[in-house]
Amino acid sequence: MGRIKYIFQRLKGMNYKAMFEKISGIHEKTKKPRVFILADMAVCAVKYGAGYMDYDLFEMYKLTPAQRDTYMTRGRNNELVKRYNDHSYAHIFDNKDEFDERFKAYLNRDAASIANKEACLELIRKHDVVFAKPVVGSCGKGVERLLTKDFESAEALYDYVAAYGLPYVLEEEIRQHPAVSAMYPHAINTLRFVTIVKDGEPHIVYTCWRIGNHGKSVDNFNNGGMVTPVDEKTGVVLYPAYDKSKHVFEEHPETGTKIVGFQLPDWDQAVALIKKASLEVPQMAYIGWDLAFSEDGPCLVEGNDFTGHDLYQLPPHTPDGIGVYPKFLV
Repeated sequence: MGRIKYIFQRLKGMNYKAMFEKISGIHEKTKKPRVFILADMAVCAVKYGAGYMDYDLFEMYKLTPAQRDTYMTRGRNNELVKRYNDHSYAHIFDNKDEFDERFKAYLNRDAASIANKEACLELIRKHDVVFAKPVVGSCGKGVERLLTKDFESAEALYDYVAAYGLPYVLEEEIRQHPAVSAMYPHAINTLRFVTIVKDGEPHIVYTCWRIGNHGKSVDNFNNGGMVTPVDEKTGVVLYPAYDKSKHVFEEHPETGTKIVGFQLPDWDQAVALIKKASLEVPQMAYIGWDLAFSEDGPCLVEGNDFTGHDLYQLPPHTPDGIGVYPKFLV
């Protein structure tokens, strides 16, 4: 009944215009009749919990039923969230000030809530650059990089952020590891670790690296960035990177740095940090962690209690047509 209820909820809120645009795009590529594609989408929705975005992004129209059944879809991701996470604890991850306080030992940088003026002033006086981040938000929206020299005093910078009229946190700037900056220096290129804690044991079930592009200061896949899987045992990049416009990158177009075979630094430290952090809130056992590699070692950026699934099993990363869903069945 849960799957059927989910499908009806999706049908009620669906963007039908966007869906039929996807169908037309697939028709142009495959020459399959539009009505056949629509019917096949419906089959994938019922059997695998795949929305039309999943169907297009993962190119499910190319896959056999056995292959499709290995894919992590939106519906399956929702089921895992419900199974492993107690929503009454989600505020710890949804609110940046609470997250920074709870995971202070893992940030590897200074942070303070705008509600604590003295702590903010101390942070501002200590650092040349601070980041103002909204307490509630995602995808880098509302984040501002501030130079302390541009303000007459620490109090002036504090008042500037406080005047937003919204809850904010101030954080010390992350100074990215030189090896990671060699790939792309204009953004903090973060690693997504997905963990499931079962019977008190943390499992890293998926890792991928998000890399900025186009001169942008963010690495987000939905904002021009690219993504590639990483071997969770070694920290070595496994495949070319891929962006949402379906471009494949063997090397970074701006720096020329080779992507496949790239070794991320301080890997054992990063894995240990994530496994330890995943045990901090046992009521939230399925989390997507964003981690950065700084000059001083790995540092936690944020945790996502509703981790997105669109970064997984993209076509260049699944040459055999096998998805990652079995890895999540710990």
